[in-house]
Amino acid sequence: MHSKSKPLSRKQLADYEATRDLAADLLQSIKEMKAGKTHVVHSPATEAREKTGLSQSQFAALLGVSVRTLQGWEQGRKQPSGAARTLLTIARTNPKALLAVAAK
Repeated sequence: MHSKSKPLSRKQLADYEATRDLAADLLQSIKEMKAGKTHVVHSPATEAREKTGLSQSQFAALLGVSVRTLQGWEQGRKQPSGAARTLLTIARTNPKALLAVAAK
């Protein structure tokens, strides 16, 4: 659709949606998937959580954040900062250490 420039206004979005062929877009996406032209990107937050073996709700509770915040990190919509970023780094590099702290 658009590059990572400023967001579309409501009118611009409505104009785009009015001319969009959703069926054609979906078919094109399916063709690209079948051709192997897509790839899954794992965020550092997803990698950290997966290494601990915890669910999103368990991992969010361990970090002291909401599931919604964790999902934002995993989907790349938000970036963790400060202590959260440090905890994610520990979880990626030494998940047992983070799990040991959680067990206490």
